[in-house]
Amino acid sequence: MRQVALVTGSSRGIGLAAAQALAQAGFGVAINGPVEDDELHGAIGQMQALGAPVMAAAFDVSDVASHAANLALIEERLGPLTTLVNNAGVGVLQRGDLLDVTEASWDRCLVVNARALFFLSQAFARRLLARERNADLFHSIINVTSSNAMAVAVQRAEYCASKAAAAMVSKAFAVRLGSENIAVYDVQPGLVATDMTAPVIETYRRRAADGLTLLPRVGTPEDMGHIIAVLASGGLPYTTGQVISADAGMLVPRF
Repeated sequence: MRQVALVTGSSRGIGLAAAQALAQAGFGVAINGPVEDDELHGAIGQMQALGAPVMAAAFDVSDVASHAANLALIEERLGPLTTLVNNAGVGVLQRGDLLDVTEASWDRCLVVNARALFFLSQAFARRLLARERNADLFHSIINVTSSNAMAVAVQRAEYCASKAAAAMVSKAFAVRLGSENIAVYDVQPGLVATDMTAPVIETYRRRAADGLTLLPRVGTPEDMGHIIAVLASGGLPYTTGQVISADAGMLVPRF
């Protein structure tokens, strides 16, 4: 019996890299995007080339009412879920002074980055607790938040607030699910080259080389994917509730 993962926001970037790493580790994987489009089909094609059981799971994570039905569909196609990777996220509508943040940008960040993550985790946990689970398989929720859960980026205050909320959700679920042998982790990427960071990544490459990060480079989606696959495979036994600071040491306090 194999492990089966749903990776949200996995048609590109960190999510796709995580899905690929999980497939290489022997998982069946549901690839998620908000709609069934060329990008999602392209990701499925890449995954099929790896020879892993894979399916498209096209649904908007912010549509809480659809969570249960979509989880059921994934299990019907791939088998019982063991792993949820909450990776789907959005950035701010416009960078700028926090005194100018709009309700629309605030709500968008909180709805996708925190609310959806909470309720999808809830629906996933309910499914696991409602059935007998194979004790030989590792069960986990892995939330991809951000270094901005800890460190302020004043031009993206609403994003920071949403990621801080998601980080607390991770802790809460770790406490609730520990006695059920379901591990929960909070992966906090730092400077990673993705579509979301493309407008500013060259600036951060220079800053990383100049010492902003202890390891003098920006990260890649593949770095994050490897970390997620290790966690999902039970590669850090006897752990839960941990924050994985995947930031090349950027937030290490120093003089």
